[in-house]
Amino acid sequence: MLVVQFVLATIILCPILAFIVTQIICRKIRLGKHKAIGYSADVTTGLLFFSVPIAIQALWDKSVVIPVLVTALIIAILFTYIDWRTKKEIEVKPLFKKIWRIYFILLSITYFLIWAVGLTHSVIIFMMVD
Repeated sequence: MLVVQFVLATIILCPILAFIVTQIICRKIRLGKHKAIGYSADVTTGLLFFSVPIAIQALWDKSVVIPVLVTALIIAILFTYIDWRTKKEIEVKPLFKKIWRIYFILLSITYFLIWAVGLTHSVIIFMMVD
């Protein structure tokens, strides 16, 4: 049970690892480069929804689960509205894919910014101790 907890914690806290592992698996089953990247991004997006709030909680002791979900909902509403206004006929699967990829981009940028801030904070704390 401890091994399973460790693996899940590692995947949740290191989405880049999940991206790489998914990419390797997709390439082994001979998916095209673009499809492999797409599947890897899809898997990683789900993990980023957990990782970003956990990282913010760890750094600043603030819960941002609700703001992250509300932001995701607002993005989905905006993209649905834009799609409806431009096409008049909403195609659910391409719309969902577009929204999910936007989540991937935004959450990845947020995750790496949080990572950089946390690393900088740790270095500053380390330097102050000496």
